[in-house]
Amino acid sequence: MNINKATVIGSGTMGNGIAHVFAQAGLEVSLVDVSRPALDKAMKTIGANLDRQVKKGMLQEQDKQPILDRITCHEKISDGATGCDIAVEAATENAGLKMKIFGELDAVVPENGILATNTSSISITQIASATKRGQQVIGMHFMNPVPVMKLVEVIRGYETSDKVTQAVVALSGKLGKVPVEVNDYPGFVANRILMPMINEAVWTLHEGVAGVTEIDTVMKLGMAHPMGPLLLADFIGLDVCLSIMRVLHDGFGNPKYAPCPLLVNMVASGNLGRKSGCGFYDYSGGGKEIVVAPHFR
Repeated sequence: MNINKATVIGSGTMGNGIAHVFAQAGLEVSLVDVSRPALDKAMKTIGANLDRQVKKGMLQEQDKQPILDRITCHEKISDGATGCDIAVEAATENAGLKMKIFGELDAVVPENGILATNTSSISITQIASATKRGQQVIGMHFMNPVPVMKLVEVIRGYETSDKVTQAVVALSGKLGKVPVEVNDYPGFVANRILMPMINEAVWTLHEGVAGVTEIDTVMKLGMAHPMGPLLLADFIGLDVCLSIMRVLHDGFGNPKYAPCPLLVNMVASGNLGRKSGCGFYDYSGGGKEIVVAPHFR
């Protein structure tokens, strides 16, 4: 199965990163978002990330513009997904929204086209139920930042065919990634393990066992993690962490996956981490120094 033309739905952090690596691997890419300013911002981000690769010697200067030229922007799925070999949805982690998008993709992507989702926790089988091609629906979970991180979780839904799985595994290799096949259970592998750890770190703070800095320092120095779980939660987005914990809790019906009330309250108050300017740490100063948020000092 040859994959030469890709459509990416959603131009946010994950979407523009996926478009970047597809185009860098030589694919023609249609990047779709309902917001023209979001598309413009995405193209600037991709350009800046390519510049960073040039500066680090990972890319030749003359190769930058051809990569950008392989990406076209569209504001409608019907314009961007016609004729593609694979469509990758990278919208907000919301099951209803993803199923709506997949219904639209099913209507315009060619019959033999693959429909992939970058979901980090939602059931592939559930998303596939919005289409008439369950055998061609698969999870393709990239890690953030996409141009840097090597892993792609390739998640088979209940009906996903061997042929489609093999094609996506091969495509991931073409992108310079390391594909790992997993089955369709809540959180898959990455977030089934990562998110409960983050949630437990929030519980540890909530119960007064230790402060923000102390918790993150223990995990960095004691467990050799590159960053502590609370800082990582801020980078991921506390709303995303909460959403995934709720998927785990609902999917398994096990109280051990119940999100910490502190996490729930922080999201409700709009303290979402780095993207909102404040989470467990305060980013409002704009400097490189990371300081604990005022309400945790």
